[in-house]
Formats: sequence, structure tokens, C-alpha cells
Amino acid sequence: MSDQDRPAVEEIEIVGGQGHRLSGRLHRPGQTARGSILLAHCFTCSKDLHTMTRLANGLVGAGYATLRFDFTGLGDSEGDFAETSVSANVTDLTRAATTLIQMGFGPCGLIGHSLGGAAAVLAAHRLKTVRSLVTVAAPATTAHVTHLFADQVDELLSQGRGVVTIGQRTFELNAGFVHDLERHDVLAEAAELGRPYLVVHARDDEVVPFDDAEQLYRATSEPKRLAALDRGGHLFADRASADALLNAITTWFDATL
Repeated sequence: MSDQDRPAVEEIEIVGGQGHRLSGRLHRPGQTARGSILLAHCFTCSKDLHTMTRLANGLVGAGYATLRFDFTGLGDSEGDFAETSVSANVTDLTRAATTLIQMGFGPCGLIGHSLGGAAAVLAAHRLKTVRSLVTVAAPATTAHVTHLFADQVDELLSQGRGVVTIGQRTFELNAGFVHDLERHDVLAEAAELGRPYLVVHARDDEVVPFDDAEQLYRATSEPKRLAALDRGGHLFADRASADALLNAITTWFDATL
């Protein structure tokens, strides 16, 4: 393979919905791209989570230009994570999709993981440039995320701002984040999607129950598919489940983009 035919990764900047500089990486295939894909990472994660990097590398290998980026206040992006919200994520996704168009990569596929999947459903409703949608391990409601810091929600709401512990990491949030979660109806937006939708979920996911995938699938209209993977957990960390995830997604986009 010549250097000209090898995939390349380009560092790009996106102006987010709140005006901050967002860090992105565009994976370009060596040949003319057969389509473009935008990736949305999970809550408190980043574009460099292995779930995102493996998908990006696999998709560019399949011929798709693929953009992964950090939401405001996370990873290498500017901004205060405490001031972000699902609504802010939706506007960040809108700006990222616009950036793809401006770079010459036309109607795209959109993939959202976990809470990023819920944001992707909400963003797709306003993005006519999204031709096909995939959610991975996504909750059926945005409020689902509060279970990660359930014992700290009341204190956060009463004080207006505070530090929460998620996993073994701490993050500062404000009460506006929690209030914003109540504004969104993911299932209602899925019902109005009107575009091909693939729901991918592992049955052994201990963070977002498989029932959420079934709710999303029932809510939307054809063409749709539910890819129920036996293994993978929430992050599809092992190679076999990561390969199964990539195969389900590339098969879907090959048929719908």
C-alpha cells in the first residue's frame, strides 16, 4: 500500500455551541470516502476512549471518513464541564456535523454511545444532514444518567453546584445539568426520527439495561434494526465484542448511507 492509499488522521478544531474550541480528529480513508461518520462519546468520556478510537479506525478502514471529537469541557476541548448539559452536547454535535459539511463530507451517519447516544437522537431531529443513525448502549431517557451519582443529587440541587463522584473520578456539576435532563424526551424524538436507525446494545450491559434498547427500538419507525449482542458490557472493551460492534455498524451504514 502506498502512502497515498493509507488512511490519515487530521487534527481539527470545531467551534462548539457555547463558543469554545473543541478538539477533533478526522480520520480520512486513503481513497475517496464512501461516506462520512460523526461519533459522539459517552458522559464524562472523551474522543480517545477505546470504544471511539476502535470504531474510528474500523470505519476509516471500511472507507468512511470519520470524525471523533471531545464535547465541551472534556478531553482536549475548552470549556467548563460543570457548565455543560445534554442541550449543550446537542449543539456541539450540530456544530460538528456542520464542520463535516464545510470540509466537503456530505450527508453523514451519526453514532452516539451511552448518553452521547441520547444526545445523538436529539441532535438528529434537527440535523437534516444525518442520513442514518446508530446508538450504542444508549439510555431511553436522559435522566437515566443521574443514577451514576444518585446519592449526591439532592445536595447538588440544594447547593446549586458541587462535586460528584462517578466511578473513581470526580467531576464538578451544577444544578442546571440536572434540570436540563428533565427537558428532553428521547423516545418522543426517536418516534419522529424518520430515518434509518440501528440500536446496538449488549445484553450484559450493567450500566444501561438492555430494556432501554428495546424501548428505543419500539419507539422508532422502519427502517430500523435492534442488534442485540450477547457480550460487550457497556464499553465493548474486549476485542471480540468490539469487532462484533464494528461489524454491526459497518453492515448498517453500508446499507443505509
